[in-house]
Amino acid sequence: MGTQNVSEAHIERICPADNEQCLKLEKAAIKIQSWWRGNMVRWTLLHAALRAWVIQCWWRSMQAKMLEQRRRLALRLYTCQEWAVVKVQAQVRMWQAHRRFLQVYQAAWIIQSHWRWHASQTRGLIQGRYEVRASQLELDIEILMT
Repeated sequence: MGTQNVSEAHIERICPADNEQCLKLEKAAIKIQSWWRGNMVRWTLLHAALRAWVIQCWWRSMQAKMLEQRRRLALRLYTCQEWAVVKVQAQVRMWQAHRRFLQVYQAAWIIQSHWRWHASQTRGLIQGRYEVRASQLELDIEILMT
């Protein structure tokens, strides 16, 4: 039997004498057809829902992967920026320390030169002149032996 209702003309050809029996057969055929159609619709809906569920699972997994990639990229960018900041800070601190060292070195050099001049003047052994210009040293020394 197809999915269409059995027509009355067809039923009359099968059993023209007993019309009541034919109506019962028609009702039974209609019930079977509706049961079959209902099963087919439920089966189709079930498979459509399963396919949709598979697609949704795939999409959620893809979104999770993309989110993880974005998180890793952001972490990598943050790490690079932090290292850049640390390197700049280290360079500035090194420059400051070097500048301070040069100031202390120059001060020590001046103190030593003045001390040596004073010591040589009091002993009378070494006479000389020390002069610092910018970053160069000009030195004239006379040594007297007595």
